[in-house]
Amino acid sequence: MGITKSEEFTIKDNKLAKYAKALSHPARIAILRILIKKQACICGDIVDELPLSQSTVSQHLKELKDAGLIKGEIEGAKVCYCIDEKELILAKDYINELFVSYFSNKSACC
Repeated sequence: MGITKSEEFTIKDNKLAKYAKALSHPARIAILRILIKKQACICGDIVDELPLSQSTVSQHLKELKDAGLIKGEIEGAKVCYCIDEKELILAKDYINELFVSYFSNKSACC
């Protein structure tokens, strides 16, 4: 695997890229919508709402969890997932800051 040189970029840019990667698949967006709607959810419930296998849903949950957008707690043999509100707010702020910077620095181009 190639070197990403992520250490050459700011912490904020690395974090924003991690959020963007986690949000780059429609299944992960659907999972976030399910968790937002239900406020908490067990993995099996998510699988029931998506046209994906248990293993595929688990992979998407892992990506969202690795990005910090969701958190999960083990409850017996199941894992209960929910939105990590602090991290979701941070993601929103970083994404918003990126796009707002375009409009505040807009000049005639192309």
